[in-house]
Amino acid sequence: MPTAQLQRERLETLIDRVISGMQRLEVTIEEDTPASIISMDKWDWSQGVGLFSLYHYYKESGNPGILRYLTDWFDSRLREGLPPKNVNTMCPLLTLSYLYEETRRPDYLAVCEEWASYAADEMPRTPEFGITHVTLDSANEGELRGDTLYMTVLFLGRMGVLLKREPYVQESVRQFLIHLKYLTDTRTGLFFHGWSFVRRDNFARALWGRGNAWYTAGLVDYLDIVELPLGTEMFLIATLEQQVRRLRELQTESGMWRTLLDDPGAYEETSATAGFAYGILKAVRMGYISEAYRDAGLAALRAVIRRIDADGMVQGVSYGTRMGHSRQFYRDIPQCPMPYGQSMTLLMLVESLHHLDD
Repeated sequence: MPTAQLQRERLETLIDRVISGMQRLEVTIEEDTPASIISMDKWDWSQGVGLFSLYHYYKESGNPGILRYLTDWFDSRLREGLPPKNVNTMCPLLTLSYLYEETRRPDYLAVCEEWASYAADEMPRTPEFGITHVTLDSANEGELRGDTLYMTVLFLGRMGVLLKREPYVQESVRQFLIHLKYLTDTRTGLFFHGWSFVRRDNFARALWGRGNAWYTAGLVDYLDIVELPLGTEMFLIATLEQQVRRLRELQTESGMWRTLLDDPGAYEETSATAGFAYGILKAVRMGYISEAYRDAGLAALRAVIRRIDADGMVQGVSYGTRMGHSRQFYRDIPQCPMPYGQSMTLLMLVESLHHLDD
């Protein structure tokens, strides 16, 4: 059997295992959130990231079982009633917008329209009109965080395209630009976890791994979602290449990245590594960044595969991470399998099917 075919079969086996693991996640630690971000039976950002990766795989494979799981998931949550609108609870709507196109169900579209309108016109803003990172348990007044781009802004841009509402698209562009303005570490090209207009600082100035991965993984999908003016697209891609250049220098010998990217004392973290692998490999394939970065993406791919256990659970994933006021805070975050760890690994594995020759 040809090597590429053997590789594909192995990857597809891993994909099935990771999906099964995601669907069977159990709460194994004491959570500190109003609703679980581990169980897939809740509506929040963590589950939303998981759903989006499942949709990616459905489009790649055409597997009707995945589509059935997604529609059943949303139907169950809609019957239960949705949580309050905020940055994090927006995340599942990105997948629902695509499910509307698959099913043409007006109830799906109505929910997406309502939440997109809120994001565009009512969601709290910081100075300079950035989206305030409001969550279920905190207003976070005056705070920008990189997570917002993945959790809300991708959905807003997507709805602008779906509904042909150019102001939504332009608002999504503005959000990318203001977040880059205040979160970019100009010394490294990496991104700080957050910025406070109240404190006028970047909190602990933490170059948090998963926060950076939201940009790497999110931008390559954002560029699929919206059609940008060439100058804007070139600007966003330049920030990506600058980030990846530094990431390659900080990658450990194992192929992993740390939860604090520039801290040798911080543990190696799997969800960030998988997100970087996905974003780097897709960016290379799409011609956004140089082929010279492919090896870093492949090394990360191999490292993450080694962290998938026999039950399909992705190990070495840090729990949901609030804004840290010290670097030690990030070092102390516990680790356990999480929906976004499964999700970023799934995105990475699906992308790897396009790189079998490597």
